[in-house]
Amino acid sequence: MAVYGALTLLLVISCVFLASQTVFCYGLQNFISWNDLRVNVDYKNSNSMNEGERRGVLFVSKDGAGHSKTVQGAVDMVPAGNQHRIKIYISPGVYREKVLVPVTKPYISFIGNKSGETVISWNLRASDHDSAGQAVGTLASASVAIEADYFCANGITFENTAPGAQAGASGMQAVALRLAGDKAMLYQCRVLGHQDTLFDQTGRHFFYECYIQGSIDFIFGSAKSLYQECTLHVVAETYGAIAASQRNSPFDDSGFSFQGCKLYGTGMVYLGRAWGKYARIVYSYCQLEGIILSQGWNDWEDSTRQSTVWFGEFNCSGRGADLSNRVPWARSLTYQEAKPFLNQHYIDGHQWLSL
Repeated sequence: MAVYGALTLLLVISCVFLASQTVFCYGLQNFISWNDLRVNVDYKNSNSMNEGERRGVLFVSKDGAGHSKTVQGAVDMVPAGNQHRIKIYISPGVYREKVLVPVTKPYISFIGNKSGETVISWNLRASDHDSAGQAVGTLASASVAIEADYFCANGITFENTAPGAQAGASGMQAVALRLAGDKAMLYQCRVLGHQDTLFDQTGRHFFYECYIQGSIDFIFGSAKSLYQECTLHVVAETYGAIAASQRNSPFDDSGFSFQGCKLYGTGMVYLGRAWGKYARIVYSYCQLEGIILSQGWNDWEDSTRQSTVWFGEFNCSGRGADLSNRVPWARSLTYQEAKPFLNQHYIDGHQWLSL
């Protein structure tokens, strides 16, 4: 992970030391750093923290020992128009609730523990009805929806426990996480579901060492995202697909890049499907187990998309990486073709990541 020397110098210059000795580093505001992903205190002993350590930290605990018993309750405490990093430490437990971080509340971090015991869970499907008797639809099925910019999460499990979908079934979309803000990072998080698990809707996002589980189009949307060293666990009973890109124009700056990921599980799946006419998906240095259909890719039953999609593979390994029977309109990339997709520059990380 790169450390940007020029950025470090900028931060030193921009730190302002107040009479109270509290330090505010304004230069960090528009860059996500490792500090935004951790809380260096024991939530059970929060009274021992000094004022500087407590500033910008909210604690969620089901036993009432924190600021809120619910995750949404802590989000609601963040003022609209917030311009400073607010860390919400969520103590271990299963939080059965729907959560929304609205567009008016940027710079929020969800921080859990490393053992995967911090779970936000709900169970809506697209065909389920709301209080007015109307189907909620895919978007509103999300257990957790993030619409604000500069969101971070570390050690959180996002889960939709709705029953698994059979291939071809209708109304079974069940989103665990919908990510619609710009400049977001998830580190060592789990996203669990079946069909449409992760709605990677819009914006630039970085998923690092995450675990994502699903069966049918379980990573989908119009975002421009880098999935680096992630585990993609397929739980399809028969057939399914990993990714569905909704890039609808050659001028859309979007698409999914999977770099150094591991794919394994059950059933037989496509690497990607052309949800949009100009869908863009690339796998580089990935380990593909023998669950990948030999043709690799699907045109969404629209042959006109075969000439417009950008589906590529570079230097992947495993039984599923055999290119001999791939569809002729998929790409076996050279290094120069794959290079733009291989690191944080793909998501303009030099502009907002300091890791």
